[in-house]
Amino acid sequence: MNQLLNGKTILVTVSGPDGPGITARLMRIISEYNVDVLDMGQAVTHGLLSLSFVLGFNSEVNSQNGNVLKDLLFEANMMGLTLGYKVVEEKIKTLEMEGDKFIVTCVSPQKVTASFVADLASILANYKINIERIDKVSPKEFSSMEISTSIPKDLDTKALKSELMQASTKHKIDVAFLKDNVFRRNKRMIVFDMDSTLIQAEVIDELAELCGVGAEVKEITHRAMNGEIDFDESLKLRVSKLKGLKVERMQDVLENLPLTPGVEEFIKTIKVLGYKVALISGGFTFFADALKKKLGLDYSFANELEIKDGELTGFVTGTIVNANQKAILVKLIAQQENISLEQVVAIGDGANDLPMLATAGLGIAFHAKDVVRKEAQQHLSHGPMTSILYFLGIPGPKDN
Repeated sequence: MNQLLNGKTILVTVSGPDGPGITARLMRIISEYNVDVLDMGQAVTHGLLSLSFVLGFNSEVNSQNGNVLKDLLFEANMMGLTLGYKVVEEKIKTLEMEGDKFIVTCVSPQKVTASFVADLASILANYKINIERIDKVSPKEFSSMEISTSIPKDLDTKALKSELMQASTKHKIDVAFLKDNVFRRNKRMIVFDMDSTLIQAEVIDELAELCGVGAEVKEITHRAMNGEIDFDESLKLRVSKLKGLKVERMQDVLENLPLTPGVEEFIKTIKVLGYKVALISGGFTFFADALKKKLGLDYSFANELEIKDGELTGFVTGTIVNANQKAILVKLIAQQENISLEQVVAIGDGANDLPMLATAGLGIAFHAKDVVRKEAQQHLSHGPMTSILYFLGIPGPKDN
């Protein structure tokens, strides 16, 4: 065997119960021989180890180098493991693509199902995307996973994301298709929209109800958030209908605003990790500034309602925080904090959030309107705000 192995490339596979020290003991044996480790991979599923490595036997080395396999077999047997090996072509053709690497992150409010994985794998296969690795990333239950992939060049990612969105909707499992680069786990700033994102309400609609014009204003808001009418004009029109509303009644609305499920846990987790957090809203400073204080945010920007004698005048003052202004503010904050835009995550739900989502390195449409889900880089439509932690490569608060 010793002479026959010279100049060969051997694939070694090891399987069995996992435990500390397995890799160390096997690599120690290999290091005692003049044998090269050309490649290596390891995964653990439900306590069972799957380890493989490729050994290169130089044709000019000592004839005893083949003994490494005997020693590996003996050591594996001592640890209760199964070890196999076979000769492979030295320049074996792999399935690795020449295109970019991407991570498919899947997060379920309940659990990841076999039918979802089947549909997802079929979609990837149809686009000739090779699955290189699958990892469960929620330690306590199978509610999330990451799939490492290599994609072919010139892939139609828009069509792929459309099919992934359909699978997400069908199974009620959120899916993100993220480029696997240095920035994926190196985000440093989160930017929120306020209405229907940070909170489960449209503040202006709540104020309109107090003024007896709720239905009328809600219709204008709906059309504006779907991009059907100009945001600036819609804002001015809606605010004009709030004339005479007393500040005391605005305070009542503020005190009863429902936070989006998971928001407080999400912000607490990212703040501990050193993220900067900003609120950029097409709503109003009266509410945005209060939420900034309550949640410990670093920045808040919104529209200023004109108030005289304790009542709304029906006008906004200063620059309107519209879609373009939101994107500008993201850039300004990132510049102020010396943070690359690639390290910014923007989260919103309306059409006026799209420029902000496009400006950030990662833009997420959160429980958003269809037009926003289709245009945004990524979307999260089924789970709580804490699900976004998995998109960032951060274990959820319950997994820590």
